[in-house]
Amino acid sequence: MHFDLVDRVLEQSPERIVTIKQVSAAEEYLQDHFPGFPVLPGVLMLEAMVQAGRRLLADRAGNQRLVLGAVRGVKYGTFVRPGHVMRVEVSLRKPADGGAFELEGEARVLTPGRDQPGEPPVAVAGRFTLRPARTSP
Repeated sequence: MHFDLVDRVLEQSPERIVTIKQVSAAEEYLQDHFPGFPVLPGVLMLEAMVQAGRRLLADRAGNQRLVLGAVRGVKYGTFVRPGHVMRVEVSLRKPADGGAFELEGEARVLTPGRDQPGEPPVAVAGRFTLRPARTSP
């Protein structure tokens, strides 16, 4: 099963990408997580950052498929519920050994139609590594 967690790219440079994911009640995984209080699973918040990172690195990676190699310092903040928009920002920290890339990401929750003074709350933030997929000979 494949979940596309990038609805739109808002900004992109060689070092940074900003995407959005609009969370809808119709999304299959929200039916069970949790009945009566649907929230985006934390692993899918992280996957949204990974998918944004893959888009950021598409030109650098060529035709290599990048997979999640490591996750460090991930912290979860607030819930992401149906009707929310998740704004994901990922920055390249540095290329690593073996064709891998170290990235840093943050997803903030926007609630359409509601005034939000100051910075929107953080849903997830942390560092992660994308590396080329290993294929067996």
